[in-house]
Amino acid sequence: MNTKKPIRVEPVETLLPTLDLSLQFGAAVPESHKKLLGKARVTRWMRMALLHPAEITVRIVGATEGRALNRDYRNKDYATNVLTFDYTKAPVVTADLVLCAPVVAKEAKEQKKTLEEHYAHLLVHGTLHAQGYDHETNETDALEMEALEVLLMKGMGYGNPYE
Repeated sequence: MNTKKPIRVEPVETLLPTLDLSLQFGAAVPESHKKLLGKARVTRWMRMALLHPAEITVRIVGATEGRALNRDYRNKDYATNVLTFDYTKAPVVTADLVLCAPVVAKEAKEQKKTLEEHYAHLLVHGTLHAQGYDHETNETDALEMEALEVLLMKGMGYGNPYE
C-alpha cells in the first residue's frame, strides 16, 4: 500500500513577487513592437527577475524621446537600449524603465536575436538594475549580474544573451 501523499507543485508564477506594471508606448513606436509587448508577457519576464514586490512603469519610446532622456539624465547625447530610474528597492521596488524601440530592433538584428528575446533580456536587465544590481561599478558586480541574467533567460527558455 502506498501511503505517500502526492506533492503539489505550484506554477512558478504563483511563487514570484507581485508586479504592478504600467506599460506605455510612445507615439513613434511601431505597431509590431506594441503587439509583441503585451502586458502579460512583459509582466512574466520582469517577475522572473524580481526579489521583492514591485511597482514599475515600462515605457517603450522612439529615438527622439530615448535620446532626450539619455541626454537629460545621463549626459549622453544618443538613444540607448534601456534606461532604469530606480526610486526604492525594498520592501517594494519602484522604478521606471524606458526602452528605445529602434535601438532594441537594431541591436537584435546585429546580434542575430529575435526582437522578443532581446526585449525579454533588456527588461530582465532593467529590472535587476531597479533592485540595485550594477555592471558598471566593478568587474565582480558585472559578472554577478551577467550570470544572473543568463540563468533567468535560460529559465524562460531563451539562450545566453551574451553569446
